[in-house]
Amino acid sequence: MKKILILSLLAGVSLYAIDYSKVIEHPDASEMIKKDLLAPAQVFAMPKGCITTDPEAIARGKFIFHNLNGKKAKKNPPKGLARKQMKPGKTYGPGDKIPAKQYGNCVACHNIEGARGAGNIGPNLTDYKENFIDTGARDYAFVYQKIADPRIDNPNTHMTVNLTTKLFTPKEICEIASYVVSKK
Repeated sequence: MKKILILSLLAGVSLYAIDYSKVIEHPDASEMIKKDLLAPAQVFAMPKGCITTDPEAIARGKFIFHNLNGKKAKKNPPKGLARKQMKPGKTYGPGDKIPAKQYGNCVACHNIEGARGAGNIGPNLTDYKENFIDTGARDYAFVYQKIADPRIDNPNTHMTVNLTTKLFTPKEICEIASYVVSKK
């Protein structure tokens, strides 16, 4: 009697069991992955006159270096930078939300004079010009390339790829590089 009851219960349950596999979405993840992949590493030529001693350019480089984004920036950005950034080619109407400008937050990984951040993951950039440029170990083009796309000399880097991804413009890369090599 127990066997018949168990079998009839199992048969009854199986009548109500539904195959949900046809209603579950199965997206093609390979397309999503392709979209998220970085473009191949790129070598960039440093623009003429890139490294400057112009105090306004260095101030912009410093601001980018020390802040994550415009919305949470510690102070007002210097002349030539804004808290928000319109996306190129997009038209904004009244009431449209303009996204916050993404800055570098380099101090999350690098130490440099006056830094307030973790600064213990990437190389210490304190006295960079004295230690690397003046000694001939590095040149300005190296600094520019390293900020633009650091994968050229280190394919396994965890540093942000800034110019290849268009996170920054060549001018902003020049300003960050000018700040790094400037006298603080």
